[in-house]
Amino acid sequence: MSALVSIRNLTKTYQRGPEKVQVLHGIDLDIPHGDFVALMGPSGSGKTTLLNLIGGLDNPSGGEIEIEGERIDRMNDGQLAHWRSHHVGFVFQFYNLMPTLTAQKNVELPLLLTKLSASQRKRNAEIALQLVGLADRKSHRPNELSGGQQQRVAIARAIVSDPTFLICDEPTGDLDRHSAEEILNLLKQLNRDHGKTIIMVTHDPKAAEYATHTIHLDKGELAATPAAH
Repeated sequence: MSALVSIRNLTKTYQRGPEKVQVLHGIDLDIPHGDFVALMGPSGSGKTTLLNLIGGLDNPSGGEIEIEGERIDRMNDGQLAHWRSHHVGFVFQFYNLMPTLTAQKNVELPLLLTKLSASQRKRNAEIALQLVGLADRKSHRPNELSGGQQQRVAIARAIVSDPTFLICDEPTGDLDRHSAEEILNLLKQLNRDHGKTIIMVTHDPKAAEYATHTIHLDKGELAATPAAH
């Protein structure tokens, strides 16, 4: 498999008051197309920082991030926003759904940036909800859905524009074990049956077992070479 994500000598430093804090120290990493990667490590190890850099939500202090041949580290904010809307689906721990919108309207949100007609947006949202097993809940608002169902809506929203890959930051962190297993099985299905590349930050070893590779970060450095289960 060719590399979807290719990272070389990646660094990230934050200014906190008078001092500079280096969060990532010269990361080298390749993630192949079609992989399902779990990013693990103790709190403060740089997991979410690395995820945000790969997803184009933040800019590195140094190094290269190449995704499908594009150097996103060279993009300005406007270019990054355009690139994200076409290539990345985001799934967060707390769902980030709009409380006043139905499940279908929440899923349609990324499509408002496209040239699709209203009927096409509706159809695509319905297909995405069907894929995550919530076709019968399309008219429900978030407060009428369980946590697991809300995360399914969030996943449908992440995949509705057919992104190149999914970025998942602790997607099961706010769920009970049963709901977490349903979400992880759904992610595995999207990876296995639909070829979606998934990069997932998790603190849960059981969640990491669903991935094909686990990458460990410690103090901003790779602690081990990714290896298949």
